[in-house]
Amino acid sequence: MKHTANETSTTTLTRLIKALDAKHPVTITYVKADGTQTIRTIEIADIIVTAAGDIVLRAMDRETSEMRSFRIDRIQTYTVHRTEYTVARPAAEESKAGPGRGLASIVVLYPVDLPITERIALLADALAA
Repeated sequence: MKHTANETSTTTLTRLIKALDAKHPVTITYVKADGTQTIRTIEIADIIVTAAGDIVLRAMDRETSEMRSFRIDRIQTYTVHRTEYTVARPAAEESKAGPGRGLASIVVLYPVDLPITERIALLADALAA
């Protein structure tokens, strides 16, 4: 289990992007907006940045089989599993183009064979712009 307070946000984001790339589920301890904690096992579908600048995971919740959003800054701990995704994605979710209402998106182009650390650096540069 990784504690986000013990690592940089870049390290956390790098590990979550690796989980997304490998299609490995992640169990998170998450603080909701009302201050309560919840533990969820999720299958990350996308990582987006809101218009306010928050980094958000869009993920399928294994408990409810619904698409949910989780702000990175509210994740307290996480564990990346070695298993594969199991939740079926609704066809409507797969075909949606672009982010939801009120969200901003950025496009970062990089070679597919670029190492993850360099992809993170490109993403950080794009977010800073």
